Amino acid sequence: MVTTSADCRVDIDSTDIDSTRGRAVTTTFDDAPVRQAQLSQGTIRYRELGSSGETIVLVHGLLTNGLLWRDVATELAKEGFRVIVPDWPLGSHEPPLSPGADLTPPGLARIIADFLEALDLQNVTLVGNDTGGALSQLVAVNHPERLGRLVLTPCDAYENFLPPMFKPLQVAARVPGAVRLIANSLRPRFARRLPFAFGWLSKRPLDPRMSDAFMAPVLDNRRIRQEVAAILRGIDNRYTMDAAERFGQFEKPVLIAWAPEDRFFKYRYAERLTSAFPDARLERIEDSWTYVSIDQPQRTAELIAAFAHN
Repeated sequence: MVTTSADCRVDIDSTDIDSTRGRAVTTTFDDAPVRQAQLSQGTIRYRELGSSGETIVLVHGLLTNGLLWRDVATELAKEGFRVIVPDWPLGSHEPPLSPGADLTPPGLARIIADFLEALDLQNVTLVGNDTGGALSQLVAVNHPERLGRLVLTPCDAYENFLPPMFKPLQVAARVPGAVRLIANSLRPRFARRLPFAFGWLSKRPLDPRMSDAFMAPVLDNRRIRQEVAAILRGIDNRYTMDAAERFGQFEKPVLIAWAPEDRFFKYRYAERLTSAFPDARLERIEDSWTYVSIDQPQRTAELIAAFAHN
């Protein structure tokens, strides 16, 4: 166990330690030990790959976890980066957060910022996808101190938070027991390929074991379901619209790596984002929908690596 500058406890389950940094070393996601960072808001579990290169922190979206980045994280670690892959508290995480934790978008962005501080990370390349991209935008404008670069893959932005197809989930989240009913409707694996679930988020079917891991916490844990309901109730595009008004203040490099075929996050949002940041460039990820890390992991990793090396 080591204690960090943010008075955070970080537990490491590994005997393979880099003597220069006191960290476990692996370049494969599946072999990376699961660690825990204890923030004031609760416990954040994460994996760490690589050793001495620039630091990349990956941010997934609602009802997914770090497994979403498995192939991308492995590729980046092999390229020499230090890659940190948390399970952010977005419904596919364990354990639940502390009672009273702020689950509004600004509160979730604060958790990301506090995590970076707790691990004393500097000059971070923060990579966001889906809901995690919206949160990464809030980190960039509200807590930019530890960021060196920002990467946005297909994600919520501007008025599109949440996309229209998922808006009914916010209404349902106000009804007691509705999140449990929705989660149980997705217990059968075939149901997860429906458009309102994961079906239109990736062109390639998710590995069933991955979707099982995504769904298990919300299916099995009442407190996680309560957190999901609170997150859904708190989502409002006023947060992303407010962030957009301050993009001009974020003068660090930004990569917009977008899928032109995305069904939920249209390419016009990528173009707007690119125009709004002072130092941004736009790259295309073809033959993919929202989950570029699933549909095109090699291309996604190559773009992030080239950007982070500059």
